[in-house]
Amino acid sequence: MKIDWNKKYNTIAVYVFLVIAAVILFYLGLSRISDLFDKIEVVISILQPFIIGFAIAYILNFILKLYEDRVLKDDYLKKIKIKKKRTLGLIMTYFTAMLFIYLFSHFVMPQLIDSISRLANNVPKYGPNIINTADEVMRKFKISQEQMDTISETLKNVSSHVSKIVIDFIPTIGTYAAKFASRLWNIVLGFIISIYMLADKEKFAAIFKKVVFSIFNKNYSNKILMLASKSNDTFGKFFVGKIIDSAIIGVLTFVVLSIARMPYTLLLSVIIGLTNIIPFFGPFIGAIPSFIIILCVDPIKALWFIAIIFVIQQIDGNLIGPKILGDSIGISAFWILFAILVAGKFMGIVGMIIGVPVFAVIYTIIKENVENRLDKKGLKTDTRDYYDK
Repeated sequence: MKIDWNKKYNTIAVYVFLVIAAVILFYLGLSRISDLFDKIEVVISILQPFIIGFAIAYILNFILKLYEDRVLKDDYLKKIKIKKKRTLGLIMTYFTAMLFIYLFSHFVMPQLIDSISRLANNVPKYGPNIINTADEVMRKFKISQEQMDTISETLKNVSSHVSKIVIDFIPTIGTYAAKFASRLWNIVLGFIISIYMLADKEKFAAIFKKVVFSIFNKNYSNKILMLASKSNDTFGKFFVGKIIDSAIIGVLTFVVLSIARMPYTLLLSVIIGLTNIIPFFGPFIGAIPSFIIILCVDPIKALWFIAIIFVIQQIDGNLIGPKILGDSIGISAFWILFAILVAGKFMGIVGMIIGVPVFAVIYTIIKENVENRLDKKGLKTDTRDYYDK
């Protein structure tokens, strides 16, 4: 018996089979998602030295470019072969990095460890300090005994909670320090790998272009390379600008807190400077634990601390930040908030830091695609033209 194969129904059957197979694979993937993440984590742990090396190379590349473009550009140095110029630039770049690490470990790190140790030892004293200060304030304002008892009881509960937060916060620092120490070998390897990456960065870029052109047609390849260039520009401006901005804010905070005679000045300045890298929420994330630490020592100074941080953040937001960062992100405050919340939900602190530049690149791609489509249709591309009038 001869079967009459109908091409139309054969095509439908193939599509149905592919859809069912895709659904089954998707379901199996979801059911084994934990195993998948475990495998991804294993791969990331294996590649960790290379990931760290790429991150170090990416940051130090800006210093290398500064040396090669600004310092090593004299007439005599122009006669030097490119490899010798690159070698000299690498030596200067890594000397700068090692000098910074030495200064930080020699001058800042011992004081940080001392501040954390003193904080841990003095935690039991902080509860009574808060209660005694509150009693003095209540006597000064002639508050009734019944109200004083209620406030004192409330303060005892608050001080116990604050002490618990401080006590829990200190082991967290120790945990991160232990993780850092356990990954020290990977960091050393990453440092070495970064040297090779920077030494042959043009070659790596050329290999990437070669692979792109071998897979895609010329039109798509140019778009991919343009996207890569734009992403590099956005990330570079954002991270370098944020690091410089946060360093300035950390130093400014240290100077002002030292003048105000705040306790644990260096520790608080480091916390404020580091958390300032996180856009939008960074000042609040840094100010809350800092406020709690000062509150345990001197509640009145804690209030002054909030006022000082508010003034510093206003200076940063309206003067320092715009001067350094400019319009490197190119998205509104709403989208910055959206990017931080979404990326932070999935990737934690790392997501809060990289979420903004990642979203800025995605936003730029979508914006350009929409405007190109409108332009082909002969329609206006300016958003203001679509406002309801």
